[in-house]
Amino acid sequence: MATVNIRRDITDPFYRYKMEKIQSKIEGKGNGIKTVIVNLNSVAQSLARPPAYVIKYFGFELGAQANAKPTDERWIINGAHDASKLQDYLDGFISKFVLCKKCKNPETEVSIKDDKIILDCKACGQRTDVDPRLKLSTFIVRNQPKAGKKEKKDKKARREAKKAQANGTNGTNGDDASPGDSNGSEHDDEDGDEALEAPSDDEVLRQANAIEADAEIADDDWAIDTSAEAVAARTKDLSADFNRAVVLDDGDDEADGPSSYEELGSWILATAEEKGSVSAVTNDEIEKKVKELLIESKHKTCAVLAQSIFDENIVAQIPTRAKLLKSLITSERHEKAFLGGTERFVGVDHDSETRQTLKKKIPAILHGYYEHELVDEETLKAWGAKASKKYVKLSISKEIREKAQPFLEWLENAETEDEDESSDEE
Repeated sequence: MATVNIRRDITDPFYRYKMEKIQSKIEGKGNGIKTVIVNLNSVAQSLARPPAYVIKYFGFELGAQANAKPTDERWIINGAHDASKLQDYLDGFISKFVLCKKCKNPETEVSIKDDKIILDCKACGQRTDVDPRLKLSTFIVRNQPKAGKKEKKDKKARREAKKAQANGTNGTNGDDASPGDSNGSEHDDEDGDEALEAPSDDEVLRQANAIEADAEIADDDWAIDTSAEAVAARTKDLSADFNRAVVLDDGDDEADGPSSYEELGSWILATAEEKGSVSAVTNDEIEKKVKELLIESKHKTCAVLAQSIFDENIVAQIPTRAKLLKSLITSERHEKAFLGGTERFVGVDHDSETRQTLKKKIPAILHGYYEHELVDEETLKAWGAKASKKYVKLSISKEIREKAQPFLEWLENAETEDEDESSDEE
């Protein structure tokens, strides 16, 4: 494997700090063309930096979407980019985020304190700040590595010691206190869900939604005004709503500017405005946009689509969207996100009159999902058994499930009838 000096301005062949040359592979064609950096993990390891930092730097410099959290180790940037061009951009990353500002040695470690990025040089001992105005600086601060087990253990010990000290001050024996006695009991339902326990989604998503669950999202009064200003205002409102409702700390959002999910939702809205209705936005166009944004495998994409590809005629539109949705809903987690997006579509995203109309259609909507195999029977039952504030306020979630009862009862009875018929045949 060909190597180069980390500082390419140094031509000494015996320079001790080396890295592999960047290798890239261009895939696809047309709007779907993309560049895969084959050996990014190795290059990033030589620089002692996470590969996510490097790929994001490329994305910011090139003005292109870049996936900072791939599940298959395929580091991708939208568009066609030569390896030599990427190598030149890498020199800029090294200069700004790796080299010591004093001795220009790459033996630095990154530490973050008070939202400042500090390069701690192990060669000369100098500690220098990274320019906080850089886009990547914002990304690094917002995506700090998770604390290790030892650090978490130490923090827990400090919290327990502080709690014990406080109890002692109040004349209470700290040993008598049970972890379940406080309002923050470890046995409390962190998701704010009620009724029977159902399978949970990842912890970060639950906690982020718990923080925002009590925030009231104002109703959008979507008038008939189709002026450029009105369209722009509605597009902006939808982007903000998607950001609050769907795009939570998933590690793949842009540090500066709209996320891929906001961009998808806003694009569908704007295209629907141009064409006169959301039904005029074709499945092929939507699929192309999803792939262009590199979010075809993300569960949040399903939530955004549930909110954006339908209108009041959703029951009639489900069959026409089924093929597209089946290609994207690939797991139970995707199904849950799709149902969550549906809750927002029905209970939040429209004016009060439209919401009431949509709520009456909930049994037919769920039946359409079930009939076209978009959501599994067990997922529907688990969803119906437990109100959740993951996507909407808990009161709205309860109301939606109450409206869904005719379908849920039909689903239960249909299963019972199938079992009875099977027994009769035996």
